[in-house]
Amino acid sequence: MTRLHLARRSLILRLVGLSLLLLLIVQAAGFAVVRASIDRNARAQIARALDLDENIWRRLLDQNAERLRQGSALLAADYGFRSAVNSGDEDTIQSVLENHGSRIGAAVTALLGTDLELRAVSLTDGMEHFPATLRQVVPRLASQPQGSQTVVMDGVPYQFVMVPMRAPLVIGWVLMGFPIDQSRADEMRKLLAVHVALVVKGADGVVKVPVATLPPDARAQLLHEGGAVAELQTAEGTLLVRASALDSVGGEVRSLLLRSVDEVVAPYRQLQVLLAIITVAGVLLFAVGTGLVAQRLTTPLRSLLTATQRLSRGEYDTPLEHTGRMDEIGNLARSFDHMRVDIAAQQTEIRRLAYWDRLTGLPNRERFREAVVQALAGHPDHPGRAVTPQPVAVLTLDLDRFKHVNDVLGYAFGDRLLQAVAERLSQLVRSPEDMVARLGGNEFAILLLNADAAAAHDMAQRINQSFEEPLAFEDQTVDLSAGIGFACWPGDADDADTLLSRSEIAMYAAKRKLSGALQYDAAFDSASAQTLSLLTELRHAVEHDELRLYLQPKVPLHDQAGLAAEALVRWQHPQRGLVPPMHFIPFAEQTGFVRQLTLWIFEEVAQLLADPRTRGLPLRVSVNLSTRDLLDPDLSNRLADILARHGVAASAFCLEITESAIMDDPQRAEAMLNRLSEQGFKLSIDDFGTGYSSLAYLKRLPVDELKIDKSFVMGMETGEDDAMIVRSTIDLAHNLGLTVVAEGVETAAILEQLRVLSCDEAQGYHITRPLPVADFLAWQARQGSG
Repeated sequence: MTRLHLARRSLILRLVGLSLLLLLIVQAAGFAVVRASIDRNARAQIARALDLDENIWRRLLDQNAERLRQGSALLAADYGFRSAVNSGDEDTIQSVLENHGSRIGAAVTALLGTDLELRAVSLTDGMEHFPATLRQVVPRLASQPQGSQTVVMDGVPYQFVMVPMRAPLVIGWVLMGFPIDQSRADEMRKLLAVHVALVVKGADGVVKVPVATLPPDARAQLLHEGGAVAELQTAEGTLLVRASALDSVGGEVRSLLLRSVDEVVAPYRQLQVLLAIITVAGVLLFAVGTGLVAQRLTTPLRSLLTATQRLSRGEYDTPLEHTGRMDEIGNLARSFDHMRVDIAAQQTEIRRLAYWDRLTGLPNRERFREAVVQALAGHPDHPGRAVTPQPVAVLTLDLDRFKHVNDVLGYAFGDRLLQAVAERLSQLVRSPEDMVARLGGNEFAILLLNADAAAAHDMAQRINQSFEEPLAFEDQTVDLSAGIGFACWPGDADDADTLLSRSEIAMYAAKRKLSGALQYDAAFDSASAQTLSLLTELRHAVEHDELRLYLQPKVPLHDQAGLAAEALVRWQHPQRGLVPPMHFIPFAEQTGFVRQLTLWIFEEVAQLLADPRTRGLPLRVSVNLSTRDLLDPDLSNRLADILARHGVAASAFCLEITESAIMDDPQRAEAMLNRLSEQGFKLSIDDFGTGYSSLAYLKRLPVDELKIDKSFVMGMETGEDDAMIVRSTIDLAHNLGLTVVAEGVETAAILEQLRVLSCDEAQGYHITRPLPVADFLAWQARQGSG
């Protein structure tokens, strides 16, 4: 009995020993496999995290470059700065560069000419080597005006951007440079818990680490290795390194992203400790609990392994199992589940930053473009089913006077205005498949699916009707208007990018023509090349004496003393003959070349008045001033120089200004008109009745004459309303002590009506067409002899 008992006991011992041995072998093997798997998965996870980190880091640099580009664009769009550039006011240019660069923290703020040569520059301390680097930076930025360029100077990396200055053609380039400082790296560290370091190797071969979130020992080790490391051993443990080179000049710049292996492995080490504890308990109680312990261990581990595989594939929607257990396995599962939720939230936030506008909550330009691409590709209900593409329309609108709102009421008010416009546009979109987006600045876009040109025009009309109701914020009311352009697919474009581009081209054409909405037309697209050619030809015309001075008489209606005429310009083109002014004057006004034309006319009139043939005549000549002329701070000085050069009195001139030119900038216009009046010039309001000036404001201006627009004068014969407007304007002017000129006199009946209404002077084809100087003098001689 004892021998049998000993045999059983020996068998049990052998079984227990064998079981223990097998258990220990299995556990040892499991530990080895888990450890190897943990290390492999940790490194793979870090590699994926570094992929994401690298994308976000480049995104941050791109966002920083975009912020710099916006700052540069703001300076390039500044009207006063553009005026200073056009006029060559070097002191103002230098002052604006220094002030703007100081305000936004730029290390370099420079103005380049259209030939990319440096005109003016504002530098901070430590930027003495910038001029030598300029020749390397500018050609690269000019070849990619929407990009940025990294430059190494004195071991410090800088980001440079360059934007064109348009008026509306390119008149120069604004170049700005900012140091890539510690704040970008700290932002990455806070956002994603990843270390960032910039390793800079200068042209002299010296390696520096100007930016890093690493502790001092790791930074010193990195500097010692020259940045060429795949792993870094620090007090925090092993750091895996992801290096990428930045396109740079003046040296080499490498950005390093580093993540700790130990931080990733730490949760798994806790799991190994837990397995060891469970193994010991299983060894002690294997007779009764081996199966239970095995089940408790293997099932959750398989679930967690599956979960980690799903996470590695980017599947964040499936919750983990065993999160309800109140033990270590449950804690681990909950930790994994929290990690899943956090990673999903980070991915969602990254997608939001990439595709949505922060201010308005609308899709941004990139998201809108993707939507247009998808709309043009079609949306099949089932895989493999063919779909007939439906027509698509894209509307682009740009708010009018938005810069004026920002300048007068502040950027915070401008932001609220953009949010209100976004809400109003969103309410106008009826289909959930359509989209409203903010493309940037004060530019919005609307995507209409299954919509043709008629539907797009209807949407544009509804937008204009919606904008008729002003926006009210507290005690401020803002009237809305916008230039709207639209393009339709497949008629106006073959692909998404062309469709977007042509919608914007139509929008700019609508703003130029002051039209409510315009559909894309091929004529709009060719305007760019034509204007470049026309501007060159106009300059050639001024330099080679192709312009001709014409005069149209203004005759008195009540035997007043004196002789008056309006100076006009004609272009005697060597190939096209005599070019009418409507073919080049609007273009000259748009590009700013009208100021050269105005000075040419004034010079020619001054020469005529100084001519012996006209010195004995009581001749007063009217010269038209445009908006750009009136807002030129040196206009009065330029005119005074011409008068002094020819010995002509200012009283021999009448300067005609339209109402709209005055109302573009009333304060500056009023100041200039006062200076011109003090010089002795007679001032006239041209096209009166078609602008927006109030009587109270008109009374403040030092004007001597009103010129009734020809549309009212020509309508006197057929329209009682026009006759009443002319009569009222004459009475108003006389009550204000002003003389009245009526232009557009086409018939003798109109001339007689004006005489009866006590109009002072008349001008029009019934009297005579505009005449060359010699013909005008001959016509005047005939009138005098008659």
